[in-house]
Amino acid sequence: MNWHPLTSTQQLDEVLQESKNTPVVIFKHSTSCPVSATAKSRLERQWDGAGLGHVKPYYLDLLSYRPVSNQVAEVLQVKHESPQLLLVQDGLCTYDTSHLSISVDALKKHIAA
Repeated sequence: MNWHPLTSTQQLDEVLQESKNTPVVIFKHSTSCPVSATAKSRLERQWDGAGLGHVKPYYLDLLSYRPVSNQVAEVLQVKHESPQLLLVQDGLCTYDTSHLSISVDALKKHIAA
């Protein structure tokens, strides 16, 4: 799994544009939360070999980039949670989940063919 850091609100605009051509995942992670660390580790272990090479994963460190996290919640119209996984397709959040409900299998069911 090759994470791409999401670190600015300007970059969020680019990510939303990018999602019009390829599915994008945003993982909102709290580096001080053990549940978030567990969810991130499970996602990374399940990702490789899952056939998600066409999905671009972004990593958002909530503690370092709180304004970006707030902007993500506002623009995508989702309630902020941590950890949280957002699937963005065609500029819209088409699936979101949080905590230990985060899994590659559940994500795959929501990716447009």
